[in-house]
Amino acid sequence: MIDQTIDEIEEMQTHSSSIVAVKAAEALRSLTDDDFPTVEEYVRALDRNSSALRRAKPSHASLYETQRQIITTVSEADLDTVEQAQALTEEVIDEVVETVESAKQAAAERAVELLEDGSTLLTHDYSTTVLRTFELAVDAGYELTVYITEGRPRYLGRKTARTLAELEGIDTHLIVDNASGHFLPECDRVIVGMDSVVDGFLHNRIGTYPITATAADVGVPVTAVGASAKIPEGGFQFENEFRPVSEVMREPAEGFTIENPNYDATPVELLDSIVTDEGVRRYD
Repeated sequence: MIDQTIDEIEEMQTHSSSIVAVKAAEALRSLTDDDFPTVEEYVRALDRNSSALRRAKPSHASLYETQRQIITTVSEADLDTVEQAQALTEEVIDEVVETVESAKQAAAERAVELLEDGSTLLTHDYSTTVLRTFELAVDAGYELTVYITEGRPRYLGRKTARTLAELEGIDTHLIVDNASGHFLPECDRVIVGMDSVVDGFLHNRIGTYPITATAADVGVPVTAVGASAKIPEGGFQFENEFRPVSEVMREPAEGFTIENPNYDATPVELLDSIVTDEGVRRYD
């Protein structure tokens, strides 16, 4: 099951990082049904499989943090039997999954406080936390206009647009990525998700940096919203992913090279704020 999950995670390009983290945590449950001669053997197997899951998406801080929490909790516990170790694994997986979901909700609740009824917003990519923010705004009676960039080359913005179009109170507009500069002067705020914040840079879906830089130039505040687990305190090293060139162009590239990075790095100084379940970080 874990090998299958690793393959699925490597191919999960239309899901947010929180969904990936939950899927990886749940995959470790399969080890709680297996037989192991000693606690040490079980912990080694748990650590080995967790490492493989983390390698499937080395760009995801939330995946790293949730897996680290599971392994650290079990390996540092003073356990006498394999059954105890497996029971503890089940418990910490439940805690991790609940924390991921509750952190998303808490971050969205804080982000809504930065929005105002009647605002015009722009968002990029597909973020379940950003979507939850808009849902909560609608529940509060807000009416919003939202511009969504298409999110080439996998067009995740289209997925966001279809979701927002179903919400009463949101006037939804899908635009091509390069049109963001045209519409930004009309916007009151840009709100995006985040994959990780490491060493003073917001890592998010490719295209976030130019949107943020343009927003800063025209005086539109940019807010990144996500779980605090995406701002790791240490140990995590961000690694970008380069996707298949066929996503950019299907026919052969003759005489030129196609590059397809998954993420870019935005200096946090260009942001107005980062909102997590733990609070709001300002960058004035």
